[in-house]
Amino acid sequence: MDKKFNVTSAPHDRGRMDTQKIMLCVLISLLPATFFGIYNFGYKAAIIIIVTILSCVISELLFNIIIKKENTIKDLSAVVTGLLLALNLPHTLPWWMAVLGGVFAIVVVKMLFGGLGQNFMNPALGARCFLLISFTSAMTSFSYDGITEATPLALLKEGEEVDPLKMLLGTEAGTIGETSVICLLIGAIFLILMGIIDIKIPAAYIVTFSIFILLFGGHGLDMTYLIEHLCGGGLILGAFFMATDYVTSPITPAGKIIFGIVLGILTGIFRLFGSNAEGVSYAIIIGNLLVPLIEKATIPRAFGITKVKEVSKDE
Repeated sequence: MDKKFNVTSAPHDRGRMDTQKIMLCVLISLLPATFFGIYNFGYKAAIIIIVTILSCVISELLFNIIIKKENTIKDLSAVVTGLLLALNLPHTLPWWMAVLGGVFAIVVVKMLFGGLGQNFMNPALGARCFLLISFTSAMTSFSYDGITEATPLALLKEGEEVDPLKMLLGTEAGTIGETSVICLLIGAIFLILMGIIDIKIPAAYIVTFSIFILLFGGHGLDMTYLIEHLCGGGLILGAFFMATDYVTSPITPAGKIIFGIVLGILTGIFRLFGSNAEGVSYAIIIGNLLVPLIEKATIPRAFGITKVKEVSKDE
């Protein structure tokens, strides 16, 4: 029987692409940010990327062997999870913490819930938040050119000035893959042109976040301040590469827009009023938990009604 007729968990067949091809496209789209991260932060970034990907792939392989399940690493989802997690980590993070994050992402967030299509939150973000809670100091320590410094978002939160051009190019402190907005947008455009992601979620996310910053940021209609927030932190990485995850995002058109709006509001709240300068990871995870409710409220209603014929006792 043709594989398109098999009943499987999400992500389901979309067009002519199977899961492996979709994941390969995501990997290709992340290459600009990956190579720039290595160029920007040096060999330590490369080590973090390699060990994180390997920990994810090996964890999935061993888990499948232990429970005697069919090998699933060939779908490349573990590689994508490992790369996304690595791009969300500082290059100064000890390698064993990166490995621990990869194991947590695959075993706890993904495989224990049934594998690809059954996880209730994005594995890479789940692991990042786990590492943030467990190793806060290491996860929030950033350096650039060997000098420890605060991220642009942290400086913004303290009321200090930042350089929007450096934020756009990525020559600044931050996680391995979040700094260069240009590289991330190149990858995002590739995914959109290939039909891998729907623009509804990132568009609703970014527009809502922008409106929230302009209304409650305390800078009025200052476009420079808005651009600094859009280019800072993991907003672009999260909006295009993690919020659009097939498994943990709504499938209904209206649900996608509502999902994006929720993410924009939550990110704005966390950034402006929270103790942390970021907020994208927690916003997306909370949004993932709300997806079942969003889909239930946005399922299209069928046209017409069916009347049940009443049968009398005499019939």
